[in-house]
Amino acid sequence: MRRIAGIVLAVLLIGGVVTAVVAGREGQDTSTATKTVRGVIGSEKSDFFADPAVVKALAAKGYTVRTETSGSWAMEGLDLAGYDFAFPSSQAPADALAAKYHVQKPLPRPFYSPLVVVAHRNAAEVLAANGLAGLDRHRGTLHTARYLDAATHDRTWQQLKGAQRHGELTGTLYIASTDPETSNSGALYLAAASYVAGGGRVAASKADIEHTAPLMHKLISVQGAQQPSSDAAFRDFVSGVGNPLVLVYESQVAALLTDGQGLDDLTVLYPDTTVNSDHTVVPLTPAGRDLGDLLSTDPTLRRLAVRHGFRPQGDTAEFTAATASHTSYLNQKLTGVRQAPVPTSAVLHEMARRARGQGENT
Repeated sequence: MRRIAGIVLAVLLIGGVVTAVVAGREGQDTSTATKTVRGVIGSEKSDFFADPAVVKALAAKGYTVRTETSGSWAMEGLDLAGYDFAFPSSQAPADALAAKYHVQKPLPRPFYSPLVVVAHRNAAEVLAANGLAGLDRHRGTLHTARYLDAATHDRTWQQLKGAQRHGELTGTLYIASTDPETSNSGALYLAAASYVAGGGRVAASKADIEHTAPLMHKLISVQGAQQPSSDAAFRDFVSGVGNPLVLVYESQVAALLTDGQGLDDLTVLYPDTTVNSDHTVVPLTPAGRDLGDLLSTDPTLRRLAVRHGFRPQGDTAEFTAATASHTSYLNQKLTGVRQAPVPTSAVLHEMARRARGQGENT
């Protein structure tokens, strides 16, 4: 009996140890488990969310983020049931989504990026020689009003002094942009251009749209087929394909430089009137809002956003310090750059539709 009792006690002790080990493992798993949140993002943020360092930082705060990409203006047409957040590239489409899904404001805006024009050096020098831009090493300023005047008069590269020395500079002078009906950068291009063409007045009515519609149509129609996203347009530019002038986000340039992949003939032109792209989270669930707040406030995630070229909201020092070795390309303080107000979502939609040649809305 004593032998049997000993065996039973041993089994109970072993079982207790096993139970304790399992419980310990379960406790350990719980402490490192993450909550999965799903979102739709603009393509220019794909590399940020795919970065292993970002994945690790989010996991440390209890989140696994699954993302799908979409043009910012195309998000409004998606069925976002089952998603925790949408993350378009500016405030106007975010406001439209917030209204559609009855999302409480304020909306988190973790970071932003101004629109810039990347140019090959030959093209930038020709623009400068003809008074359309000013240059300082690898960066410069695009004189927006003068460029729009050239577009109004259908100027060609061949009509510009000095272009004859560069065989690649032929055809109509234009800046390549993305589709303004689906892509944020394309829509903001129209916002800035219409503001300048309208004499420094933000478009707010049917009459305002009508006033600038012919020029907006010229800016878009001359391009032919457009890229659906700024990510694709920037990749084409880096690979040497396509137009010598391309509208992109500063963040894409800054990220390229941070990775040590600068181009020998890259010139970054900051339009003297541009639009900041305020990357805005639209929380569709409480988890989505928590994620948006985390991206805005967590020091590690803010630092990683800067590494991907974004400017965190509320503190310029982070971006300035991180890009200190790239000031020959980047206008850190945006000196001489005026920010144009952005029209409402409804006005921008109609402006884009008219720019694409779809006629007056009846």
